[in-house]
Amino acid sequence: MKHIKFQFLLILAKIMSSIIKILGKSSGTSFVGLIILKMCPDFISQASKYITKNIITVTGTNGKTTTSGIMAHIIEDSGASVLNNVKGANMLSGIANTFALNIRPFKRFDYAVLESDEAYLSKLYNFINSDYLVVTNLFRDQLDRYGELSTTAKKIQNAIDKNKGLQLILNADDPMVVDFKPFGDKKPIYFGFNKVEYNNKNINSHAPAELINCPWCGQTLQYSERFYAQQGHYYCLCGYRRPYCKYNADVIIYSDHSTIKFNMNDNEHYEFTIHLTGLYNAYNALGAIAQTLELGITDIQGALDTYKSEFGRSEVREIKGHKTIIQLIKNPTGASEVLKTVDKNSNILIAINDNYADGRDVSWLWDADFELLQGCDKKIVTTGIRAYDMAIRLKYAGISNVKVIPNIDDAMKYTIKYAEKNITILPTYTALLHINQKKK
Repeated sequence: MKHIKFQFLLILAKIMSSIIKILGKSSGTSFVGLIILKMCPDFISQASKYITKNIITVTGTNGKTTTSGIMAHIIEDSGASVLNNVKGANMLSGIANTFALNIRPFKRFDYAVLESDEAYLSKLYNFINSDYLVVTNLFRDQLDRYGELSTTAKKIQNAIDKNKGLQLILNADDPMVVDFKPFGDKKPIYFGFNKVEYNNKNINSHAPAELINCPWCGQTLQYSERFYAQQGHYYCLCGYRRPYCKYNADVIIYSDHSTIKFNMNDNEHYEFTIHLTGLYNAYNALGAIAQTLELGITDIQGALDTYKSEFGRSEVREIKGHKTIIQLIKNPTGASEVLKTVDKNSNILIAINDNYADGRDVSWLWDADFELLQGCDKKIVTTGIRAYDMAIRLKYAGISNVKVIPNIDDAMKYTIKYAEKNITILPTYTALLHINQKKK
């Protein structure tokens, strides 16, 4: 009877998804999963049995969607089948949605690559046993929902403690991440950058670096190299320091791509080119590469050459004849890194909402490095629920050529109408969903 109900729910999910698409009422990334979980709370547990090899989970503040997307693409390019919540819906309903719309009665997947919201990882692990967990970073994000970094870290550690056989793949350059402890005998595997070089010497940031206390003694950590925020080569007089990295790399950041060179166990040499902008995307790619190398996949460059970012994560699309890049912004550290990559000659639209999924507290706008937009010669349009807050922030950043259009549709029309060539859109999450629905 349980099996029959599960099969019925798979059919029902596909019917609901078709109706949603016909009506055009939703992006469909979570709604079906929400209904399915109401009808069958352990649906994810049953669905996980359709994965024959490994379940890989990805969490952290920034980079979950891109890291998991690159990873899934590399695995699929190797010839294996992979299930991935590619649209970034990473709460239980979004993950249930992904399973429900992709599983077939007689179809199995080799791998599942699932990004998970930090606060929901523990809930997810109530239903699945993950083989790997990749943690990208921990930054201050939606303080009204997550609280301080220590609170978020505790939630992730609680999730890890539920999964005895879990292999941790951790960003060694983030002192908040390396402190996670496995529940079991497997030692964490670390990835990080030994050296970061910018081909564009003009990239500078005015944003203050994050001050992080040593988890052992509580003193402020010192750095021999700091790459951005708290990421870098840190140490403390008590002995706490950045651990040895199995995947230790050098990276050169260009305007439209990066090259990553590293040694695996100091004897296997690899070099990869990623066609994404910014150091933050280089970290995302390194995490994905580290995981796929752990799976034994070494033919990776072909997949990196064909990977296309989706759903607002350095996403490139054409809108009304204009090349448009869409970069999600949602917290000060992530936004500051995105702002380093913005083309100042493009027409810029910044869409700020404060719905639940965005975070109600928009004080983060004052911590992000919007001063980097100084020198833009075209009007910057601000839109969304907090369009005026964004305009005030730009005024205090010394930027006067700003136009406020609160309605996102009207702002899009204005930006497209007066765009000379390229467009840059910087939205928060629900603004991105709105733009994505209207893109055609």
